[in-house]
Amino acid sequence: MKDDATPLPLDHISVNALKVVKRLTEHGFEAYLVGGCVRDLLLGRSPKDFDVATDAHPEEVRDIFRNSRSIGRRFRIVHIRFGREIVEVATFRGPHKEIDEDSHSVGGMILDDNVYGTFEDDVFRRDFTMNALYYNIDSNEILDLVNGQDDIKAKRIRLIGPPDSRYREDPVRMLRATRFKAKLGFTIDEESGSLIREIGYLLQDIPPARIFEEVLKLFMSGYGVATFEAMLEYELFGWLFPATRRSMDSTPAEKLIHLALTSTDNRIANDKPVTLAFLFAALLWYPFVEDKKRLEEGGVTHVEASHEASANVIANQQLFTSIPRRFSGPMRDIWNLQFRLPTRHGRKPEILLSHKRFRAAYDFLLLREDSGENLDGLGKWWTDYQEADEATRDKLKHQPTGNKKNRKRRRRRRANKNETNTNTYPL
Repeated sequence: MKDDATPLPLDHISVNALKVVKRLTEHGFEAYLVGGCVRDLLLGRSPKDFDVATDAHPEEVRDIFRNSRSIGRRFRIVHIRFGREIVEVATFRGPHKEIDEDSHSVGGMILDDNVYGTFEDDVFRRDFTMNALYYNIDSNEILDLVNGQDDIKAKRIRLIGPPDSRYREDPVRMLRATRFKAKLGFTIDEESGSLIREIGYLLQDIPPARIFEEVLKLFMSGYGVATFEAMLEYELFGWLFPATRRSMDSTPAEKLIHLALTSTDNRIANDKPVTLAFLFAALLWYPFVEDKKRLEEGGVTHVEASHEASANVIANQQLFTSIPRRFSGPMRDIWNLQFRLPTRHGRKPEILLSHKRFRAAYDFLLLREDSGENLDGLGKWWTDYQEADEATRDKLKHQPTGNKKNRKRRRRRRANKNETNTNTYPL
């Protein structure tokens, strides 16, 4: 066992996490701060969450802490709540003695991980060496059995154990590797990284609800652009968003997603509110547009095609990544408003301005233009309209839309009902 007496900055450690460890040890149990909080403290970062590992079983933890509850089925842990802060407590995991149909899937994925063991067992059940560091608050020592501190110094992400079996036990580890690469600026070591491109398909075995939780971590933590690029590098993105990945070969989808993630990262950095609905709107916009176009070419009306295409795209995506209604509803609103924004006469602009999703739809419109869609200056028109006084707004309503060449094209299209729009990705 490697002990490192280098002190950690106690003033950056949650007082409540220290309380949890102390109470567990006072009741005769082993207990350590573990994982990402120890890693981040070593890197000079302020951890957002604090996890505790102990030999106390969940029921024993619950008996000690009245402000706690057990969560999870595959992996039972205890959450101890202190106001808005939650300290997560997990019992030392042990090795599965054999692979059976109750605890593992056919591909080797762990289905039931409530097998308890010793401290040493728990170390080698963790995913990456940098996350297998345990901090003893009494001795102010870091317990490191896997050279995790060396990997942190080398900025290296390395799996504990054979990569093939560790990824098969839990394919989400592949997503975690790319997320840590983006978040920490580390590199994935060759042995741990080379296999990802070959077995990324294993992510299809993960329940869509769990993948959704991972998407939140991947794209809504402030480093979404870097994560997206890492997922493309290791060919994982297509296993989560297959329709989007296909559309990237023939549309500006990649650029639109990049712009949406850049906006999201910037808002998070400036403590502004963000919503996954906006990001999902960007992720699935081109699959939606392509399906809508297909339906219209088959004779379906514009309105019906919009409703049917959005339903189709969302239903197909749900097979891979759950999308709760609190996000799918606003996403549909953002999409539908894209077809109303070109209408600039009468009271319609004022009505659109009062729509609860107008701001999101307007921001999305600007991203579409920035990604390369030719919308005849629609974004600038709406920018000018919002900033104008009443007299100027009235002039803007009577302003010819688009350039002369495009106006002639639209007149020709109106003469032919079979034509829809000459934009490559039409409104």
